Amino acid sequence: MAKKLYVGGLSYDTTEEGLNAAFAKSGTVESAKIITDKFSGRSKGFGFVEFSTDEEAQAAIQAWDGQELDGRKLRVNEARPMEERSGGGGGGGGGGGGRFNNRRSSW
Repeated sequence: MAKKLYVGGLSYDTTEEGLNAAFAKSGTVESAKIITDKFSGRSKGFGFVEFSTDEEAQAAIQAWDGQELDGRKLRVNEARPMEERSGGGGGGGGGGGGRFNNRRSSW
């Protein structure tokens, strides 16, 4: 069964190919994904690496947690399942009041 690891502290210069190559030293990497901002396309500084076995994932944690890659110290641990997100983004309250909203009336 595959095991996914969280990798934090990534340099903005780190590529998915570079992340894959670095972690492949610890075992068979199934996938390596760097999370990017959807608007700018720039790395958010973290990603996920998935190994084919739990043993390889544990070896990668031991080998890489606290080590440097591309000049940045990494934080590597077991990825937690994604939490449920609540539905739509509630609107900002307030408003209303008609034409005298936020004005002092002298009448």
